[in-house]
Amino acid sequence: MDRMTSEERAGERDEPQRLPEYTERVLDVAELIPPGRVMTYGDVAEWLGEGGPRQVGRVMALYGSAVPWWRVVRSDGVLLPEHELRALDHYREESTPLREAGHASHGHLPRLDMGRARWDGARTGGADPGAADSGGTDRADAESGGAEAGDVAHTGQFPPSGGPA
Repeated sequence: MDRMTSEERAGERDEPQRLPEYTERVLDVAELIPPGRVMTYGDVAEWLGEGGPRQVGRVMALYGSAVPWWRVVRSDGVLLPEHELRALDHYREESTPLREAGHASHGHLPRLDMGRARWDGARTGGADPGAADSGGTDRADAESGGAEAGDVAHTGQFPPSGGPA
């Protein structure tokens, strides 16, 4: 999928430029996450078999507006600072599981219920690579599946917990 750089959106460049491959791959994973489910920055990096949470976070900060950015989240379930209300609207619209905020929490905003909202990346159906299963599968189940490290594009599951070989 061709996406524009921020300079192109601002009209600073005449010729379209493709985004770096890693950026495209991060954004592609964000688009696979079903409504009502989330992946952490680290989950996305693990899915891709390269980079880490900070690299994924940087891609999402710079280019995430082109995809469902609210589905790539912090591992603690805290809503993205400065985007909390917009994200909360999306979560409520998609029925993403939330945990109500305690009185001590900042701004009394809910958190994501990571145990229920986290998506393991499992896909259903063999014909459509974008067809996603929105049913919950435990991440440990996904990690214990038969996926070989680095073979996530074919299985749609995380590599084993040992990461890429």
